[in-house]
Amino acid sequence: MNAAFWVVVIALGFRLVFAGLTGLGIDESYMVAASRSFDASYFDHPLASWWLELGARALSGSAAPIVVRLPFVALSAVSSWLIYAITARLYGARAAFWAVVAYSISPVFSLAFGCWVLPDGPLDAALLAFLYAVIRALGLPDGRPSPRWWLLAGAFGGLALLSKYSAALVLAGTALAVLSDKTSRRELRRFGPWLSVLIAVLLFTPVLYWNATHGWASFHYQGGRATGLRLRPGMPLTIWGGEALFLLPWLWLPMVWLMLRGLAQGPAERRSWLLAWAAVIPVVLFSVVGLWSSTRILYHWATPGYLMLFPLLGNWAQDFRSRLRDSVAAVSAGLLGMAALFIAAEISLGFIPALDRVFAPGKSPLLQAVDWDSLATQIPPGVDAIAAQKWFDAGKIGYALRNSLVTVTVFGVEPHQFAFSAPPSSLLGKNVLVIAMPGSTSATAAKFAGDFQSFEPGPALTVMHRGTVLLVIPTFIGTDMLKTP
Repeated sequence: MNAAFWVVVIALGFRLVFAGLTGLGIDESYMVAASRSFDASYFDHPLASWWLELGARALSGSAAPIVVRLPFVALSAVSSWLIYAITARLYGARAAFWAVVAYSISPVFSLAFGCWVLPDGPLDAALLAFLYAVIRALGLPDGRPSPRWWLLAGAFGGLALLSKYSAALVLAGTALAVLSDKTSRRELRRFGPWLSVLIAVLLFTPVLYWNATHGWASFHYQGGRATGLRLRPGMPLTIWGGEALFLLPWLWLPMVWLMLRGLAQGPAERRSWLLAWAAVIPVVLFSVVGLWSSTRILYHWATPGYLMLFPLLGNWAQDFRSRLRDSVAAVSAGLLGMAALFIAAEISLGFIPALDRVFAPGKSPLLQAVDWDSLATQIPPGVDAIAAQKWFDAGKIGYALRNSLVTVTVFGVEPHQFAFSAPPSSLLGKNVLVIAMPGSTSATAAKFAGDFQSFEPGPALTVMHRGTVLLVIPTFIGTDMLKTP
């Protein structure tokens, strides 16, 4: 446990440095800018991640990156401890150490989900707590069930559902594991498992209420990602390749093999059967949907499934060739740590001269990694609101104006949460600064001029970083908005 403790502490230190010295990314800026209050749910995801960053802001009076990220960094330590606890119970302390190491060197889990304002941080912690509770309830590995743990399994399962809808895939896989295992199935004669389902559903009711009162907007949006008529036979390979890069290929490959082996061994090996079934639905589903979906499948969507495989990976790694295993772990940890420090140093110190000039105007990756705070002093007087045409531009601009009374919204077909937190209809009669990107200024004028009493070119806004112009944003000023665009 001592060695695993220091792995957790060192990883946590790197995450704190990274969280404190880098600006909010596109999704993070959007979440902070679009959330105005503690609501029962939100357009993109359920309430957990939104409430965490709102709570951090309310308690501290600040929306600085380290402040809004701190709950998510803290949850990464909770997830690390839970991985240790699960693996130690199933396979022993040595396997648990290697499970924690694997989690800590995986870029998507350790750095992205361990630092950023995303729903995946609370999702991971809740799913791992759910898995631990189920293991205790089923009596794994000693065969002595503890029925009272079903109550906690329901509570943590509900919290997982309040974090991200994809939690349902892991919960469903776990249920199938219990149903298909003769020994585990005996537990269904007790009231505990059914009470746990009821608890999870009750905790999820705020999300159901919000959707019912908002035209089921979130369910339609998320469900629509599986629609399409485009046949792409090679897409599953592309998706698996992306997932491998996010996890690290030398972690991904044994994880998939161990999952398949766990399924092949059957319920006689109850530990691997449970873990493999908890993992398999998200691991397989998104790659299959990619065969026809018109929506781009993002590689991190399947990560709840891979999360369930770290105990299997730790058990496998403890018996792997020690020199090769230790070298791979050390090199992976070093590369991840150096990458985090390099990004943080470049954003904070700008030690690579003229990095932005390497990229086409407005295409620098720094635009995603730095905050657009320079915009806060450039908004012309008399403007009541700012309207971007894309949700991600509105997110970056909205976060830059977090201390301003100017409303930020979206004039476009995909406003996401801005449609509810700052609906364009609320701006009738107001003066609006319309952002003329993407596309040409003439297209923007033609699109929105008829919605205002007057529509004239406004000042160009510049996104600055350490004295360098990263982006020039053309604008129009629309006075007295007559109708909703």
